Amino acid sequence: MKIDLLTLYNYRNYNNLNLKLSSNINIFTGFNAQGKTNIIEAIYFSSLGISHRTRTEGDLILWGKDEASINVKFSKRNINSILKIILKKNKRKELNFNGEIIKQKDLPGLLTMILFSPEDLMLIKGSPLLRRRFIDIELSQISRIYYNELVQYNRLLLQRNNLLKKIRENKKLIPMLDTWDEQIAKTAAFIVEKRLRGIEKLSKLAQKIHYEISQKMEILNIRYNIHNYKNEALNSFDDLFNFYIQALSKYRDNDIYRGSTSIGPHRDDIDFFINDISLKSFGSQGQQRSSVLSLKLAELEFLKLETGEYPILLLDDVMSELDTRRRENLLSLLQDNNVQTLITATDIHLFNAHPKNKFFKVEKGIVSE
Repeated sequence: MKIDLLTLYNYRNYNNLNLKLSSNINIFTGFNAQGKTNIIEAIYFSSLGISHRTRTEGDLILWGKDEASINVKFSKRNINSILKIILKKNKRKELNFNGEIIKQKDLPGLLTMILFSPEDLMLIKGSPLLRRRFIDIELSQISRIYYNELVQYNRLLLQRNNLLKKIRENKKLIPMLDTWDEQIAKTAAFIVEKRLRGIEKLSKLAQKIHYEISQKMEILNIRYNIHNYKNEALNSFDDLFNFYIQALSKYRDNDIYRGSTSIGPHRDDIDFFINDISLKSFGSQGQQRSSVLSLKLAELEFLKLETGEYPILLLDDVMSELDTRRRENLLSLLQDNNVQTLITATDIHLFNAHPKNKFFKVEKGIVSE
């Protein structure tokens, strides 16, 4: 997968940007607050329909303007396509793929990408929400069904929680929970089964990569942790469905008291281990950063295995966080595998003049080679 041309109109601090990208490494340098990350954000938004920096789409529109757009010309499996997103203040965004209107649910998977930003360095020691979001983005890009089930689960969860609050005032409503619990159990079982399989594959890929990064001294393992479940592994949809039916019943009184659902994929976590020792609790900062890098490289291989092509890689201001050896090894790997990459940095001296490196200068919303 390759992006040929990115066009931004009234997006953030860009009045009108037409950016022709190299098929390999694209490096954007300049001082902070000049618009480098806005380019990364636009591609991320084109892939998933959400920003990694704000939940308010109006923030993406240039100040004083009522409308903005993102145009992406790209090739996927040697087929050229055009994706256009129109943002309007106080209105829903419009999505257009190859001249046809599409819905938000149709967007994930059209343009696959991986983002590595400074926030990802908190992936291991940060909140479980970050780790759940990570695996959900990964799986949504390879399976539109997974994305739709995730949306459905969140909708069911909201409705069940609303019912729980009503039950506190009217106990006669309790039997209504049976219907919601069965629907939630089915959707939860589907989501968790896919997460378990995805984490299993990612762990194997990350383990091989990290073993080399650590000079064959560390074995990285990644495990999916089902909330409030400590027994033998749940391996099938039926096992998971039965578990959730029983768990929702077991914690029903507590859920009614709290007015929220205490069991489900929205409470699960992902654990990281180095040589069977918890990376979150006992790993050094260097080990945690190396493990996140291994995970991001594993994502590349995972998406390639699942889709047949490398995704677009977005590296937003993380190169300075890596030591020289890891930085050079990362660039060499990307160059050798022809992974289209967009990199932002304040220091141009972090990079060499490799033939596959294309440099851009960003200053006050103006991009020049």
